[in-house]
Amino acid sequence: MPSPDTTPDLTTLRPRLPSPLQESEDERFTRRGLRLLLKRDDLIHPELIGNKWRKLAPNLEAAAGRTVLTFGGAYSNHLRATAAAGRLLGLPTVGVVRGQELAGRPLNPSLARCVADGMRLHFIDRSTYRHKSDPSTLAAVLHAAGAQDAYVVPEGGSNTLAVRGCRALGEELRGQADVVAVACGTGGTLAGLAAGLDPDQRALGVPVLKGGFLEDDVRRLQAEAFGGPRGDWRLDDRFHFGGYARTTPALEAFARDFEQRHSVPVEGLYVAKLLYGLVALAEEGAFPRGTAIAAVVTGSPFPA
Repeated sequence: MPSPDTTPDLTTLRPRLPSPLQESEDERFTRRGLRLLLKRDDLIHPELIGNKWRKLAPNLEAAAGRTVLTFGGAYSNHLRATAAAGRLLGLPTVGVVRGQELAGRPLNPSLARCVADGMRLHFIDRSTYRHKSDPSTLAAVLHAAGAQDAYVVPEGGSNTLAVRGCRALGEELRGQADVVAVACGTGGTLAGLAAGLDPDQRALGVPVLKGGFLEDDVRRLQAEAFGGPRGDWRLDDRFHFGGYARTTPALEAFARDFEQRHSVPVEGLYVAKLLYGLVALAEEGAFPRGTAIAAVVTGSPFPA
């Protein structure tokens, strides 16, 4: 295990960067004169997948060997990625989980994977969780978790370091597509992506949570990371399918069909909703003929 103030060497994990960009022939797009490209961030690393690598890497370096504490729900991809990073780099990790009622129940496969990777779980009630960013509440949570000296990463990993890390995603896609689309949870990936694109490129975010709050969050994240708004971006919040971790038989059938068409594993909480949304937008005529659309594949199905 690294000693305190020792920055872990993430190059030992051999990330695949830049991630591959592959064209996918899909008649739902080609018959409308559109090109579909897949930005395979799911291939960056087998365990620190996609935007999780881009957001976690700068925070793991900043932690400098300290315990990393972060937040998430019972099915959080971010918690799983943080736990895996801890195991791979020898860093202690603590996951603060939304839902005190879960503490006495058997762990679901996602949380069980976190524990297997060495993460210590600390469950808190939902009211406290909603106020976790308040300084006094955060201090109380850290004390209760026995992690007062931990390096804190916010829910979803979206902070200033993460947003700046995601700017590289946009830079890798400069000149490659007219529209770059990404599924959004906390908005950090979109905030950084949009900042890295060329001025004539547009970023499209597809929120996987309902509530309509994400636009303000993306603006705040860009202000904190870059001092103000960056890039041409917008959100389309029609494709959350009821909220985070919610799905329908139609969405599940769509994901299976896309996998069969393109031999690309489709993660259900984010990527399926993004791709479904892009097909729907193409059918609506939202993109002019000749548009090249890059969809960012931010994750892979669990278990990876």
